Amino acid sequence: MAAKTVSVYTTPTCPYCTQVKEYLKSKNVQFSEYNVVTDLEARNEMVRKSGQLGVPVIEVDGQIVIGFNRNKLDELLG
Repeated sequence: MAAKTVSVYTTPTCPYCTQVKEYLKSKNVQFSEYNVVTDLEARNEMVRKSGQLGVPVIEVDGQIVIGFNRNKLDELLG
């Protein structure tokens, strides 16, 4: 099974962002993290993909998950 491409758009002060990252680590899922406070390009990309400014936004192989939705993440990660 090929590894999924996972991106997590976060802010440093977001508790749900921390939970998502810990959850992904616990599942041994590799991910790229983008801090949308300091990375304007990433913030614009997140808004373009998700239609909103709220974090976390998680992208799994092109599928967008808004917020820490464990069931949806499990479904997408297989």
